[in-house]
Amino acid sequence: MNKVTIVGKKINKITSWLFSLGLGLFPVVAFGTPSQAAEKIYFIYSPLIESLDVDSLKNFAETGNVPLDLKFYLDIVGAETEERQLLQTALTRKVEIDPVLLARSLKTDEGERLLESFGQVVNIRGGRNGKYALRGAIIKSAFEEDGLTLLNVLDNLGVDVQVDLEKAFGFAKNVSTILTGTERFIDEVEQLAKQEAKFAAVADYGQRPDLRKMGIFEVEMETWQLTDQTRDRQFYAQIYRPQKPLGEKVPVILISHGLASAPERHRNLAQHLASYGFVVVAPQHPGSDLAYLEEFTAGYHRQVSDLQEFVNRPLDISFTLDELERRNGAEFGGRLDLENVGIYGHSYGGYTALAVAGAFPTPNFEQLNEDCAAEWGIFNNALLLQCRALQLSPEDYNFRDQRIQAVIAANPVNASIFGEAALSQIDIPIAVVAGSYDPATPFIFEQVRSFPWIRSEQKYLILEEGQAHVDISRLDLGITSLLDRIPRLNLPSPQLLNDYSEAIALAFFQVYTAEDDQYRAYLDPAYGQYLSQNEEFKTFMITQDSLPELEAAIAEFKQENQIDIN
Repeated sequence: MNKVTIVGKKINKITSWLFSLGLGLFPVVAFGTPSQAAEKIYFIYSPLIESLDVDSLKNFAETGNVPLDLKFYLDIVGAETEERQLLQTALTRKVEIDPVLLARSLKTDEGERLLESFGQVVNIRGGRNGKYALRGAIIKSAFEEDGLTLLNVLDNLGVDVQVDLEKAFGFAKNVSTILTGTERFIDEVEQLAKQEAKFAAVADYGQRPDLRKMGIFEVEMETWQLTDQTRDRQFYAQIYRPQKPLGEKVPVILISHGLASAPERHRNLAQHLASYGFVVVAPQHPGSDLAYLEEFTAGYHRQVSDLQEFVNRPLDISFTLDELERRNGAEFGGRLDLENVGIYGHSYGGYTALAVAGAFPTPNFEQLNEDCAAEWGIFNNALLLQCRALQLSPEDYNFRDQRIQAVIAANPVNASIFGEAALSQIDIPIAVVAGSYDPATPFIFEQVRSFPWIRSEQKYLILEEGQAHVDISRLDLGITSLLDRIPRLNLPSPQLLNDYSEAIALAFFQVYTAEDDQYRAYLDPAYGQYLSQNEEFKTFMITQDSLPELEAAIAEFKQENQIDIN
């Protein structure tokens, strides 16, 4: 066994802490991390270089015995028996994931960007970016019988690696700041919602209709096959209509699905709205839907979504509205109100909804260039998708469709691709929905950051505790297994989150699309309190009235942490 090599000064408290950081960080970056095995891991903080034999980790993982060089690090960290057992388990814990999908994903634009960032911390010996070594090791391990484990990744590294502790320190500091900031703004929204609710007009929601329940109309669904000849684009749309709509005009809602999703994923919401008299139309976006992901996994595409989807998605919405106009007379008796349409968009569909609602320019190349180069960008998963838009031809695309007059953007991909310049152009009623557990469009980056930029006087920010971007019950590709391994992670029931979303969406569209003011009392933070009573996971709503306090909290956070999230 080789001994620990020390180059430079004697270890002091600072370097002890750095080695502790490096040892703690290594399992994380390696997992998120090319055929002989690596022999050593080097921890570098100039001019110090510390090394650890990989065989020592293997010995420890297999037997529980602690070799001397590993003991050196564990003693520095102050790891007690419990921590050592956790490390032993982490070294051999298998990540359940589709290896084909993983391999293809790591070769996409988003995967390259992610690996490039991690490779700045985990280098090839000598200081070169370790992204190719990391990618090769991860992919090879995932295909092997023993699967993707930390030890297998080390076995499949063809070279020794070094962990740049100075960069790792900055990495860890930013992670801590973002996690702390997320909790801070969750608490801020909660307090602001409670403050607004105190001054709300008294509304006995127990004596009012329960918006969580289905409406009085039976709902029928049909599927249209649409062809936009100007774009040579074919897609389907699902139409949900009440069997006996009341009134001369029938309000219309469009639903735009997210990345790797489909119109069917929003069936519950569509049926709920239709049961109250809305005609709901959910078009497919064929270059970024579930079918495209399946084709990507099968090797038919190099990217998870087509680059032109940034353009095609908003155009799908406008074409669908055009089709409704063409069919309005013959199929709906001319009763569809197509001059005051509402739209609900989730995730990438949130981007789509905001684009047709007036966000301009789309993309905002100036904001996007700045954010894609920012140090904190690696921590915003939504930015991986948004940065792809930089490959578009540099035009000021304007997708505003004047028929759209109200918008709900749920977990939207939006902050960087639009920025303040574009989002400030939205002047119609808008609700932005966020989830406190959302890893795909993080609350601190994609909703807290962008909400103040929207200048509409009728705007709402809704935070759902425990909401993780998607219906957890539908997760696959190994994500459910990963969540199950997180200690003390408690998640709300999908039905509870559906109740929150459907009730508030119904109230919003009744007021701003159906123009029924009887529902305005539901668009109050007090209604969020009512829905949340006796629930562990609550929903909070704030309005334009809380904007000064939210902006002050953002400014204070930025000043304290020297991080520009706005």
